[in-house]
Amino acid sequence: MYMSDLNPSQLHVRYLDGYENKESLVTPRCYTLTHSDTTGELFLTIGRTFNQKQVSGIYTRLMRDEVLAEWKVNMEKPSLYVHCHVSGGVVIGNAHWRYNIFKQHMRMVLEAFYYGDLELIQRLPELDQAPVQVHFHARQKRLNKVEDYGVFSNYQVMLDKS
Repeated sequence: MYMSDLNPSQLHVRYLDGYENKESLVTPRCYTLTHSDTTGELFLTIGRTFNQKQVSGIYTRLMRDEVLAEWKVNMEKPSLYVHCHVSGGVVIGNAHWRYNIFKQHMRMVLEAFYYGDLELIQRLPELDQAPVQVHFHARQKRLNKVEDYGVFSNYQVMLDKS
């Protein structure tokens, strides 16, 4: 059995503007995920829109290592679209390095979305079979791409019970 990359005790979930997890809306529903390089803590905001305040600090604007995601419904089927900023603007690190870092941590990121919004997923079990698409945004054509990450249930958090 797979052991989770996510440490749930380091995940802090917040809802924007009263957008409580009791809402059963799939759309609009957006996730904004940032982290602390110092503590390893993850900060997830769930709301009708992305949390612009969370990503507007000078450090975050330079690092551009936030991950944004949103639910979209196409032909009555939900999909999770994830966005990572690989290059463009003023960012720390070259695009190939940043792409590899995002890829390395994507399982933990998707687990944070799953675990952080678990009440919604439990109310709407069809979300387990929703496809996950990750868009790596880059100026370089070879890195500006969308990758299939399977279905959302692949990112259920399996915690060590020992």
